[in-house]
Amino acid sequence: MAKVAAVVLAAGEASRFGAPKQRLLLPRVLERLHETSVDEIVVVEGSYELSLPKEELRRASRVQLVRCPEWRLGPGASLRCGLAALDRDVDAAVVVMADGPNLAPESVQRVVAEWRSSGDTVAASYGGERGHPLVVGRADWGDVPDEGLRARVARLVPCDDLGAPGDVDTEDDLRAL
Repeated sequence: MAKVAAVVLAAGEASRFGAPKQRLLLPRVLERLHETSVDEIVVVEGSYELSLPKEELRRASRVQLVRCPEWRLGPGASLRCGLAALDRDVDAAVVVMADGPNLAPESVQRVVAEWRSSGDTVAASYGGERGHPLVVGRADWGDVPDEGLRARVARLVPCDDLGAPGDVDTEDDLRAL
């Protein structure tokens, strides 16, 4: 069976939040990824140095932190750093955002299942709008632009019943959780 890993983008500056929100939200995102079938998890750091939560160290899990010196170029640069860090036998990457703490493990399972079936780039959709997680096969890793994969055509998998993963940009967003 094809090996699938997760890349968590956590390199941003968090300028609207005013503090390193990744440190607050990463444990919750990792917890939810552990409830999925991904074989490996890479967390991409950039603006802020991060550390793995103690739970991760106790699990002896396959989670690694990767520093991306080019993070200022955009999310695509961070994604390229994460993809480059994956094991050579990984066939696809599930892209998730560190500021999406309500990530539903089932949404990851759905997009991975669709990728396994179609081989296409696949994204979750909420209310008909493209969102995360996104799955991209290794064959498409070589041409990730700095702005990321937003412009890349993706097969949409409805995940409305699961709820969107969220997008914590401000302290008000965090309190609303």
